[in-house]
Amino acid sequence: MKLTSSTVINENACAADIVKEHYRTASVFRKYAIEYCCGARWPLKMVLETQQLNTEQVLAELEAACRQVTIPASLPYDTWSMDFLTEYIINIHHAYLRKSLPVIKDQVTRFVEEHRKKYPYLSEVERKVSFLDKTMIPHLLQEEEVIFPYIRQISHAYESKESYASLLVRTLRKPVEDLMHDEHNSIGKTLTQLRELTNNYTAPENACTSHRLAYSLIKELDDDLVQHIYLENDILFPKAISMEKELLERH
Repeated sequence: MKLTSSTVINENACAADIVKEHYRTASVFRKYAIEYCCGARWPLKMVLETQQLNTEQVLAELEAACRQVTIPASLPYDTWSMDFLTEYIINIHHAYLRKSLPVIKDQVTRFVEEHRKKYPYLSEVERKVSFLDKTMIPHLLQEEEVIFPYIRQISHAYESKESYASLLVRTLRKPVEDLMHDEHNSIGKTLTQLRELTNNYTAPENACTSHRLAYSLIKELDDDLVQHIYLENDILFPKAISMEKELLERH
């Protein structure tokens, strides 16, 4: 993974302009109760001094929020061990969802409440985000507590080539097919609907900072879920099912 070069925050810029350029900084402004929407036109330096905040600390947090990690598309996911791949999914994608989904839902809910009359379709955007927030945590728990431990178990059995290995197989195909065909398809359909509702997360030309921020956060969620589901549907689950099938044939 390659970390992008650091971003220097201009303390003479206003919070609204900073968020427009670096949407992740909004979380820092919320933390310190600094207004960053349309009316936030005072220079950041003046706001920090007025609120008697530690300028150096706040700037450091803002710059940290701007950092992005780029994951090369050429990573050989299909060669990774099942143990490593499941841990990667848990520590990267599951961790992201647990941390970000509540924040995204809260941001979208507050934004839509203030802009519902002007943009009626935003109510449907809010419902779709709420659906993802409601369904994803049980989905993650099922994977972490049931599906992934079993995948690791049959992977170890497959690699060991011991005579008893096939006895561990409990038929992964059914629960995985439920995940792939029902839950993952439902998530994919929801993302497609969000893209259509938001014109691929493109805010109207006269949109305020909160509008652009909400779309940026949902797009980030979309990007992560697409990669997450790809790793499971196209690599992890097919490999696990193939191992399971071979173990049954050995038996």
